[in-house]
Amino acid sequence: MQDDDRTIEISSASQAVLCGKGVFTTAAVIAGEIFLWDKHWRRLVANAGTAGIDVSGWDERTVLAQLRKRLAGNEIENGRARITFFDRSPSPIWSADGANETGISIMTGGLRPITPKFKITVSPFRVNSASPLAGVKSCNYLENILSIDEARARGFDEAIRLNERGHVTSGCMSNIFWSEGETLFTPSLKSGCLPGTTREFVLERVKCQEVEAGLDAITEAEAIFVTSAGVGIVQAAEFNGKGLNGNPHEIVSLFPRP
Repeated sequence: MQDDDRTIEISSASQAVLCGKGVFTTAAVIAGEIFLWDKHWRRLVANAGTAGIDVSGWDERTVLAQLRKRLAGNEIENGRARITFFDRSPSPIWSADGANETGISIMTGGLRPITPKFKITVSPFRVNSASPLAGVKSCNYLENILSIDEARARGFDEAIRLNERGHVTSGCMSNIFWSEGETLFTPSLKSGCLPGTTREFVLERVKCQEVEAGLDAITEAEAIFVTSAGVGIVQAAEFNGKGLNGNPHEIVSLFPRP
């Protein structure tokens, strides 16, 4: 992972350091181009508004130019880029000094490796769909990290998280789709799932039902898919140790992963 922002100075009393006040997006880079950039920028700005982060000093053209310069400098042709807006303002709990200020960080790296037999389980950690951060890609990401670490410790690549009502939301690091026969499903945004850019990309191209469904829907599914900018679109080989032998679905070929 290459990061040219290691020299950014940020106060230990800032809201970014003390409470993770920041939002980010990770975009796929394919043949030197930022895939679905418009969707990433739109969500990043919307998430910043929800989190109370002022990004008025950063326009899309400037950020995109910086991103392209970073990709060229790091010689990233196929990989990933993470753009983060973080609140450098002092926390009023600890300091009354300092002006309100929003910083930006741009990181680049290679493609995420995908295991040949992608295995999914169920996370014991629930999503609060009523949280003010539901659907926001916040830097306060520890719940997701703890969830994926727990799944990986059990030998899985991803874990499905349910909300407080027992409805399927998403994976720890991805959105979830599943199929029964010719019908494709994905959790409704009402579940508290993140409105992923790849999720939106799929919904624009394939007929799919957005539903509020319990875990039984996943258990009975013929095929399960995970989607994210990091992995693209992956069809799972196993769910909780059970092999999934559903026919490959057309969504797998939608994402132009090199």
